[in-house]
Amino acid sequence: MDLVQQSAAQVVGQVLSGRNLNQILGAVLQANPKLSMQQRGALQDLSYGTLRFYGQLLRVLEQLLHKPVQDELRCLLLVALYQLQYSKAAPHAVVDHAVRAVRKRNAAASGLANAVLRNFLRRQDALLAAAAATEEGQYSYPQWWIDALKAQYGERAEEALLAGNRHPPMTLRVNCRRTTPADYLSLLAQQNIQASLIAPEAILLEQPVSVDKLPGFFEGLVSVQDAGAQYAAQLLDVHDGMRVLDACAAPGGKSAHLLERAQIDLLALDKDEQRLERVRENMQRLQLSARLQCGDAAQPVQWWDGQSFQRILADVPCSASGVVRRHPDIKWLRRPEDIESFAQQQTQILEALWRLLSSDGKLLYVTCSIFTRENQQVIAEFLRRHDDVRQLPLPIPDLEEGQLLPDDRHDGFFYALLHKTEKK
Repeated sequence: MDLVQQSAAQVVGQVLSGRNLNQILGAVLQANPKLSMQQRGALQDLSYGTLRFYGQLLRVLEQLLHKPVQDELRCLLLVALYQLQYSKAAPHAVVDHAVRAVRKRNAAASGLANAVLRNFLRRQDALLAAAAATEEGQYSYPQWWIDALKAQYGERAEEALLAGNRHPPMTLRVNCRRTTPADYLSLLAQQNIQASLIAPEAILLEQPVSVDKLPGFFEGLVSVQDAGAQYAAQLLDVHDGMRVLDACAAPGGKSAHLLERAQIDLLALDKDEQRLERVRENMQRLQLSARLQCGDAAQPVQWWDGQSFQRILADVPCSASGVVRRHPDIKWLRRPEDIESFAQQQTQILEALWRLLSSDGKLLYVTCSIFTRENQQVIAEFLRRHDDVRQLPLPIPDLEEGQLLPDDRHDGFFYALLHKTEKK
């Protein structure tokens, strides 16, 4: 366990210095090929969990330390505190392994590590209560993030914050070209996988499973896609024969869903060639066909053939604040100024794509953000600048003014459906 703790501390330290969690975790796993599957799973849990509750754990650790310590020791203590508070591991084993891991790197600090962790076990309730006296310690988000959500959502903000700290649901999208939701539920039942239908093609699993346990996954019967993300294909309202653009397509879930719903001429665009390969892999598995193009949605002159599109899906880059339970590093990597930067990038893409939309066509603007500055504010400013656009109502009860907050069934998303009208 001490190797796993030490590796998790390395991951956490790298993330807090500004690195991406998935990239760092992948590099650490690659550097330790002898780790068992159980150890690899534990390393991921410790890395994700420590970052998920970093705000609380840091406030606890500050109470236990009387002077600053080196970053390496601080991260290892945070990982051990996460284990003591949230895992089922025996407390004495967690402490012993953490002390052993510290001793390997800095023998003089092992006594401090032992004292800190045993002190936590003795004073656990009081320390957690004191940590919760601050909002960062209570919710485990930066204060600016908490303030922004409270200003936007009032009493609803707390549930959004808490939902972002829970483990995400696992939802499947049924490929209706290959099977039906009812038939696929029967296949799951035959494998003793408990699930329920929560949207037209969305099946929520009671417990996550690896994709190799899903019947017909590699044959293209289903894909893993959040229920909130599945609203995109429903809202864009594509029909057979339409020319459609998915402007920021990778990894391809929404593109594939559109193709599963109608026989369309789809151009899947993404500026990252490596991520575009993910789209290609998804299309092959699902036995679907689309034209793939590497290009920047904000610069159509580089790739557009001059023919307009009847439907455009603009799933634009954003803060990803609605999916932090899947990417807890986002909470600690984002800065307030990043939100304005994303809003400007989103505006540039929206302006560029609008010129590509045919008259009477529809553009669906999507983010996985819960910050208004990236969502309705971008749309409101766009509406003020253009006299050939109308924002359409959304025919889904869950979408209150386009904003979907994270809960036990889906992540957080924003949708705005824009109709291109005649110029006034």
